[in-house]
Amino acid sequence: MPINVTMPALSPTMEEGNLAKWLVKEGDKVSSGDVIAEIETDKATMEVEAVDEGTVAKILVPAGTEGVKVNAIIAILTAEGEDASAAETGNGAAASASKPAASSPAADNAAVGSEASAKDASQRGYERAPETATSSEGGQAGSASASKGTRVFASPLARRIAKEQGVDLEAVSGSGPHGRIIKLDVERAAQSPKPAAENKPQAQASASVAAPAPAAKASNDDATLKLFAEGSYEKIPHDGMRKTIAKRLVESKQTVPHFYLSVDCELDALLALRKQLNTAAPTIKGEAGERPAYKLSVNDMVIKAMACALKAVPDANVSWTDSAMLKHKHADVGVAVSIDGGLITPIIRRAEEKTLSAISNEMKDLAKRARSRKLKPEEYQGGTTAVSNLGMFGIKEFSAVINPPHATILAVGAGEERAVVKNGAISVANVMTVTLSTDHRAVDGALGAELISAFKQFIENPMSMLV
Repeated sequence: MPINVTMPALSPTMEEGNLAKWLVKEGDKVSSGDVIAEIETDKATMEVEAVDEGTVAKILVPAGTEGVKVNAIIAILTAEGEDASAAETGNGAAASASKPAASSPAADNAAVGSEASAKDASQRGYERAPETATSSEGGQAGSASASKGTRVFASPLARRIAKEQGVDLEAVSGSGPHGRIIKLDVERAAQSPKPAAENKPQAQASASVAAPAPAAKASNDDATLKLFAEGSYEKIPHDGMRKTIAKRLVESKQTVPHFYLSVDCELDALLALRKQLNTAAPTIKGEAGERPAYKLSVNDMVIKAMACALKAVPDANVSWTDSAMLKHKHADVGVAVSIDGGLITPIIRRAEEKTLSAISNEMKDLAKRARSRKLKPEEYQGGTTAVSNLGMFGIKEFSAVINPPHATILAVGAGEERAVVKNGAISVANVMTVTLSTDHRAVDGALGAELISAFKQFIENPMSMLV
């Protein structure tokens, strides 16, 4: 049966994207894992891989199309030996099933399956095109037989592997769109004796309770435009990234009770250690000749210090949810990176366990790929805290907006020479001001103070980060 290729949701906040490029054409055969298209999301340019084998029967959305809604059908694959005309039938059935007025048992069943596997399907960008029901009875029969397990929806590749490895497909739970069994499901079933279909009824039950879409708010465009003379401005439409930034930060300020803690950190010991470590860096051969194996920045050491502080104060390494507090086992530190048209926060995972040189090299790679929009979703989603550094712009101090699900974010100002008092005498030291923004639901004042004090200790005694 035809397989609909849909616009994938490559991040939790993505609502639409741009279909930048097709890497296949109609009539091409594809296998699981083949890259078939490039999608521009609100954060990055991503490659879309085929999760099934088949022939590209129809490309419905041409390259260069902007504003393609998530889950919109962009192409159709057909299995080996299947008539390409089935693609048109599958597409029509899928379209009619999406209309609210077209309520039939077959459509209802497809809707439940879609909800149950929405997360997986949207990430993969694939769904099985529902069959066209010739009558309501036929739709009911198809639904009933599928639920009884007498009719198995599986890809041709999955069927072939199952036959070769002796796997009973009726005992396999499909993780593909609409419960379709794919290659990975069969391979997992072959390695594990435990049936994988236990949670399907629960998934369908929970999926059937869908939250209603929020009502659209009235636009303030007209009221704002009236304040300016026509022709005195250029109207630049918001792109997906700007819309996402606006939505998430407004949500954060309206729902997260922020409070702020600031402290001054002396940098002289850290700057001396940084110079010593950079001088001692071994050389490696690169494309442009020999170069140091690493070059530490102050920001690299700030990331490490924040991770060590969270390890020292584990009760602050948390995320708030309505039902429970999530206490994280590792410090996954996001770092705000400015890119064309916005910003993104790639994450250094388990930063408390990594060396300064590893953090430095990983951060350089992430920042480079972030600016070219080549990050993978897992490289910027999640995290347990974040660091935002505007010191390179000469900003002395500022406060940052928390990026949920984080409970904290550290705003880092510029290091500068300041007069300080030590042992009753005035001296000069390099000092930077940092401000910790904290979610008061998850971290109280005393706990936040303990965290930022621990950070200060690691910055002012940097050797402690190395042991």
